[in-house]
Parts: sequence; structure tokens; C-alpha cells
Amino acid sequence: MAVFRLQGTRVLAVDLAGDAVKAKKGAMVAYEGEVTFKKMTGGGEGLRGLVTRRVTGEAMAVMEVRGQGTVYFADRATEINLVRLTGEKLHVEASNLLVTEPSLRTGTTFTGLRGASQGNGLFTTTVEGTGQAAIMSDGPAIVLRVTPGTPLVVDPQAYVAHTGELRQQLRSYVGLRTLIGEGSGESFRIHFEGDGLVYVQPSERAAVGGQV
Repeated sequence: MAVFRLQGTRVLAVDLAGDAVKAKKGAMVAYEGEVTFKKMTGGGEGLRGLVTRRVTGEAMAVMEVRGQGTVYFADRATEINLVRLTGEKLHVEASNLLVTEPSLRTGTTFTGLRGASQGNGLFTTTVEGTGQAAIMSDGPAIVLRVTPGTPLVVDPQAYVAHTGELRQQLRSYVGLRTLIGEGSGESFRIHFEGDGLVYVQPSERAAVGGQV
């Protein structure tokens, strides 16, 4: 079983004992031991995954890393967060997914206008099963709890991932800056309701199609 170890906050060390992990292509920065790398395609396994990728455009450049030794992963000095899943589903932007254990299944899910507002398409990546996943954030991520009766509002450009039984809805806002002429247009926010966790980064992606 692969062992995930954070080296600081921006490098992930994965100890392999003859097993494998799936990782973002090009994210390996060093390794020790006998390790092989095999190109894969993200967005889901098998024929269903292939069809999904062609329809949604949610394709990740993924590699299988297998062998005996330790592999070090990093990507553009972004912060790395470990998420342990015990049967639940993780929703994460494809660009924020670094490494997953092979026991975890990947796929895609429809996000509607939220994905369009972020410029990342209408679909996002899902990771499901039991095991660990490493996700990235631009700056140290904060993990916010959503409980019934206590909704959470998130800037779409700061959203990274979420888990749990959450419902999400994209809502438009006209803020004070817009009213006094300093905004560039209509603003959007994601409303989360239910029971779960939301990962938010302290940095915004470049907006597409107006202020977000």
C-alpha cells in the first residue's frame, strides 16, 4: 500500500512497495529506487470514461507510477493537501488533482454554469472510494464545514474541492462596487447547502467572461 508523506507543504513523498499510484503527468520532481512511469488518460476509466472525456472535455494528463522506492511530486510550488476518503466522493477541479491511490475511481460530473463561470468547462473531476488523494491549492487551503441550516458562500475562482452531501447553486450578485461603477459586471457566488467540507484557496483563478 502506498504511503503518502508531506515534505513541508509543497512536496509530496509517496513510498511504493511494488504498488502504484496515479499522478498528474509531469509532477514527478525526483525518485529513489526502481520506479516506472506509464502515460494514462484521466476523466474516468474504461469505455465509459473515454466517452465521457470526449463529451465533456474534462481530460487530465495522468501517469501511472509503479515500483519499489520513493517518488516526490510537486507542481509549480503549489500547496498540497491530503484528503482521506472512506467511501465518499471528492469533487475537485482537474487542475487541482495531484496524486491518487489506485483504489480510488475517477470520473466526471456536471457542474453547469459554475464550471462555465470558472472557465474550466461544464464538468469537474470526481474521485470516489477508499484511499488517499493529494489535491493542490494556490496558497494554503482552508477547509470549511457546511452543516444543515448553515450554508456557505464561495467565490467560484477560489473553489478547489468539496466532499459530503452538498447541494450547490450558482447565484448572481450585484455588489457595492458594481453599483458605484467600479465593478466590471455581474458577480457570481456558489452557495453550498447540506453537510460536508469545502476546500477554498486564498487566490483567485483568472476569470473568463466578466467579473466572477
